[in-house]
Parts: sequence; structure tokens; C-alpha cells
Amino acid sequence: MSGGLKTMVVPVLAGLIGAGGAALYMASAAPEAASVNTADRAAIEKIVREYILTHPEILPQAMENLRSQELGKVVEANRKLIETPVGDAWEGAPDADVTLVEFYDYACGYCRASIADIDKLLAEDKKLKVVYRDMPVLGQDSVEAARLSVAAAMAGKFTALHKPLFTKGRPTPDVLSAARNAIGLDKAAMANPAVDQELTKNIQLQRELDLSGTPAWVVGNKVLVGAVGYDALKAAIAEARAAKAAR
Repeated sequence: MSGGLKTMVVPVLAGLIGAGGAALYMASAAPEAASVNTADRAAIEKIVREYILTHPEILPQAMENLRSQELGKVVEANRKLIETPVGDAWEGAPDADVTLVEFYDYACGYCRASIADIDKLLAEDKKLKVVYRDMPVLGQDSVEAARLSVAAAMAGKFTALHKPLFTKGRPTPDVLSAARNAIGLDKAAMANPAVDQELTKNIQLQRELDLSGTPAWVVGNKVLVGAVGYDALKAAIAEARAAKAAR
């Protein structure tokens, strides 16, 4: 293989492995296309094809990288909407340099288990802000719990409701009624049209971000789905902080 051909093959393979699929290979090769003759181009394509056949495990990783890049664009386009809390549905530093957003459901046991991770992160990181967004996906009880949560946040009572409600198990009508009374929220507050408007916005964000379940997280340009745990969240926060500092 000629030195020039080696020079081209390496970035083409790197682009393929890091970004996903033959389409990205063509995009990576495009700037060089004018200076590559037909024989060299055929040789490059053969090398890439053989590499993929020998290492098929790179394809899922490449497609996931591509998906992450596309979701990052969606996050960037909707950042203000995603990171701006409703009422007092947030905690942490008001002057934070990184915001972690959690989409959650009060009927989700994994969301309940993630509270300890959030508490630990906030205790350690004094420049972190956590924003909470209701994403009721587990039935009508979840929807009613989300409506109570949003109404509480609009009334400045989110903190009094959020963690205590998670300790009660499934958010049945009786549990929600008791929780509403405990924070002194008028039942009429839940009938405010702004409550349903907020939930509609959250569901739209769920679709835009392709969130398949709860909990789901957005930090920087990264989207994580599931109870990924303290270490993964801490790493994503560090990545977001580093990316922001590099701008």
C-alpha cells in the first residue's frame, strides 16, 4: 500500500468506527475524493469492508455513537426548555456551571432508588444544579402524581412533596390526597391549565429526546436512560463541565 493510501485509510477507518456506518465512511472520504483515483478508492473500500467483516462488533457501537451525536443536537436546540425548571422543581446551586436534568415517574422504583445518587452528587458538587421534570409513563396514577407535582412546584411546595411522596410507594389516589393535604395545597391548584401545559411540554421533550423510560437524564449534550448510577452520572457531569470550559 502506498504512503498516500495509508494516510487516507486511517482517518476513514477512524471515522467509521467512531461515527457509524458506510454513510459516514463516504462522508469522511469525500474531501479526498477528488485526488483519489479509481483503483485507490476501490482499495480503500475493500479495506473498510474487510475490517467491518472482521470486526462486526463495531457496528452497534458506531450506530450508538451516531445516535448520541444526533441527540446532542436536539439537546442543544432545546437546552433552555430542558434546563429551565417549573417553579421550584430544582435543587443545588443557583449559579451552577452544570445542570443535570432528571425525567422521572413517581411510580418508578428506579427513580426512587436514584434519589441517593442525586443526594450524593449534590453534597459533593457545589456547582451542580439538578432540575426535575415529570414524565408520567406508568399509568393514570403516574399522571395524577405528575399533576400534583407540577402544581406543587408552581406553588413553591415541590421540595416538601417530592422525596416524601417517593417514600409512599405507588402513588394511589389515597396516597396523593394525603400528600396534597400534607403540603397544604388546594385541590383547585391541580386544575390550573398551566399544569397540563407543563406536562404536555415534558412529553414532547420525551419524544424529541427519544426517552424510552424513566429515569432519564440530560447533562451537557449527553442523554442517559435508566438507573445508570452515581458513577455514570458523575462522569457525565465531569464531561459536560470539561466541554463547557473548552468553549
